[in-house]
Amino acid sequence: MRIGLAVPQYGRFASPSSLRLVAQEAEAMGLDSLWVGDRLMTPLEPKDRYPGGDGAIPEEHGVFLDPFAVLSVAASVTSRVRLGSSALNACWYPPPLLARSLTTIDRLSDGRLDVGLGLGWSSDEYAAVGVPWRSRAARYEATLDALEAIWHSDPVAYSNELWTVAPSRIQPKPVGRPPLYLAGFSPGALQRIGRRADGWLTAAMPLSMLVPMWDSVRRSAESAGRDPEALRMVMRANPKITGKGRGTPPVSGTVAQIAGYLNEAAAAGVHEIFLDLQLTATDDQHLLKLAGEFRSHLT
Repeated sequence: MRIGLAVPQYGRFASPSSLRLVAQEAEAMGLDSLWVGDRLMTPLEPKDRYPGGDGAIPEEHGVFLDPFAVLSVAASVTSRVRLGSSALNACWYPPPLLARSLTTIDRLSDGRLDVGLGLGWSSDEYAAVGVPWRSRAARYEATLDALEAIWHSDPVAYSNELWTVAPSRIQPKPVGRPPLYLAGFSPGALQRIGRRADGWLTAAMPLSMLVPMWDSVRRSAESAGRDPEALRMVMRANPKITGKGRGTPPVSGTVAQIAGYLNEAAAAGVHEIFLDLQLTATDDQHLLKLAGEFRSHLT
């Protein structure tokens, strides 16, 4: 199982010094990947429940750095680790601009980018960027089609009711083909992942829920004539570290308890986990200490 870390991006960790230090130290301790998320704002009266915990948006999300800039800095201070997003809200960005930003990061990192995309959950954020909440799944599919055309055609020509890319040269291209991971838990999202992605971005959850969802992804891949064995499952874990006997893994618990769950998840099919410790660590050194402890417990 590969092990990654969410790099400093939000809350008390939203600083260049934290980002550079943690990215460099994570690579030095032998971690495999660094990850960012995508959050625009914290509505005072949100229309939608946050998909985690008690449904309230974490206070720490009130300060959130741009994911493209964070990945660019992480690329500049590392040389080996993969760089991923879990997940960019794909519908917020016009495809040519999204393709350019991701290609730039892939080039700056010598081909180390893992592209992770999702639909997001906040209709408030969609309204803020002027993108309709309705028909977002269709917009998502069209965005994926446009990215494929921009990255893998020369010249590029793409048109639908949303965007028109006249026959054009769009350079540079990514280094090879960046792996594409898609997030989501609905039946439609799982079907889409199996049909057109390289893997699934999931979250820590009871294995009794995780395994049937993964089986659904694999069945979708088979139905689409794709090899389900080629797909990868990447899990985000953002636990609260507590004292012994006070937690409920995978949401909370000691490092050993959370690691026990993650090792079970790996046995159930998870290929890579990455830890987001920004909601539980008190400072950079504490975050790195926890990351090291997890690495020693994970197999």
